[in-house]
Amino acid sequence: MATPSSCRFTYDVFLSFRGEDTRYDFIGNLYKALCDRGLHTFIDDDKLQSGDEITPVLLKAIEESRIAIVVLSHNYASSSFCLDELVTILHCQSKGHLVIPVFYKVNPSYVRHQKGAYEEALTKHQKRFKAQKDKLQKWKMALRQVADFSGYHFKDAYPPYRSFYVIEN
Repeated sequence: MATPSSCRFTYDVFLSFRGEDTRYDFIGNLYKALCDRGLHTFIDDDKLQSGDEITPVLLKAIEESRIAIVVLSHNYASSSFCLDELVTILHCQSKGHLVIPVFYKVNPSYVRHQKGAYEEALTKHQKRFKAQKDKLQKWKMALRQVADFSGYHFKDAYPPYRSFYVIEN
């Protein structure tokens, strides 16, 4: 007999990441390791991100994933798409989904306080989304919130075993 939670989730894990920073190294290895463990994992396809707004396919995948692993890298905040994804992920977290942040070559305090590349990205978004101040506030709040969660911090260049460390724990 199926349990309520098994009916509720299509995916075990949803991976949120900025492709240009991590797709072909950290994320590629993490995705493979999750799948090798038998975890049904959603990873976006390059073709899915054709516009500026989060697609219904991704919204559904986030809502139907038990766990979201958010890989916060140098350019994560430069993508309005990633930030919208993060807001949705945190909304699902408030309904019982698990969120695991991974700070990949970025200091968690830079994410929390929007410093460095995060400050630069949000300044650009502020100019672009002048009429949507509430959107910018949601993004800033989401970054602060996810940076306060317990997660993983990888400071240096990527050794392949690191993605496996996330899975083991």
